[in-house]
Amino acid sequence: MPKHIVRLMLLLVVFAIVAYSAKQYFTVDSYYLYGHYRGASVADIASDKPKFKGTAYCVSCHAEQTAEWSKGVHNSVDQGKVIKCEVCHGPGGSRDVKGPFQNVSTGNDHPKNLKMVVPTDTAKLCTLCHEQMAGRPAQQPQIVIADHAATLQCTTCHNPHSPKTIAGSVLANVPSGDAVAGKAAATRCDGCHAAPAPGSAPAAASPAAKDDTDDFSGAAPAGGQAASSLSLAGQRPAYLVEAMQAYKTGQRDDSVMRRMVQNMSDADMQNIAAYYAGLSCSSGAAQDNAEAAAGHALANKDNCLICHGASGVSRQPLWPNLAGLSKDYGVTALKSYRDGGRKNALMSVMAKDLSEADVTRLAAFFAGAACK
Repeated sequence: MPKHIVRLMLLLVVFAIVAYSAKQYFTVDSYYLYGHYRGASVADIASDKPKFKGTAYCVSCHAEQTAEWSKGVHNSVDQGKVIKCEVCHGPGGSRDVKGPFQNVSTGNDHPKNLKMVVPTDTAKLCTLCHEQMAGRPAQQPQIVIADHAATLQCTTCHNPHSPKTIAGSVLANVPSGDAVAGKAAATRCDGCHAAPAPGSAPAAASPAAKDDTDDFSGAAPAGGQAASSLSLAGQRPAYLVEAMQAYKTGQRDDSVMRRMVQNMSDADMQNIAAYYAGLSCSSGAAQDNAEAAAGHALANKDNCLICHGASGVSRQPLWPNLAGLSKDYGVTALKSYRDGGRKNALMSVMAKDLSEADVTRLAAFFAGAACK
């Protein structure tokens, strides 16, 4: 047999011996126990300290938030929607780092020595699932970010633990005021904000001026004069307090209102708000039925009713009631938001594409709505 053939055969035998020896030496005993993987790997991985603690771990400290989540759309197993606490807040535990293939059973835990994250950029977080894109399941709510709420955070309108609940950071914890004391304190306000006499329509606002309000009811200034005889009867007390505080701090710019509130204490504001909130508001003014019906359909389509209520009575404390608002004033305010005269990110987005006819129809609907 030629020498080169003998050498080749010897080389193959040596290679086979080395390969077999390597397999016997380097392969763990549990390999191929259940198939083409290391059978003991499951037990080894299970010995690692868990990073994710589960929703039950959160209940003892965060019962209210857990209750909101458990009843909300993010815990709808039947719909395949289960977004648990640690999806948004990060894992409740950590694992110490050793070698790349070493199993570790130690690490920090929340709340002892690990702080979990409270998301600040909710717009970026929520749109991971809710930004409109081709191929995303149609039953999953989707938004065009630029047209939905501009740069506002999602928690401005949505309760993060139960997103279908319109709440979130706008919920106000305003102490109840004393309506009797508020009546005496409000004598300075009644010249412009007294409830209209029974059977009379609310006075329209004089639309002259540039202002920096973020509402179109209640204490909205106009033309450097007090709020143009706009009745505050039945308005949200938390909203009224917020408005007065904004005038006092300069967040809303109106010389008359600033003078009116500059010496008011928080208690004064709460009392005045309680007084006006307790008054009976006037019924909606008679309107063209077809125009009001068109306005209702538009308000529903453009999501106005989510914040301001199906009948113009707001769903949350810091959002103004619009029911019974003067049609002329509503038209003026909506145009101001649309054209940039009033600065509010959410309302500017909502109003930017409204036509003249749309503005009139919306104002007509809210003007004709009964406030109670």
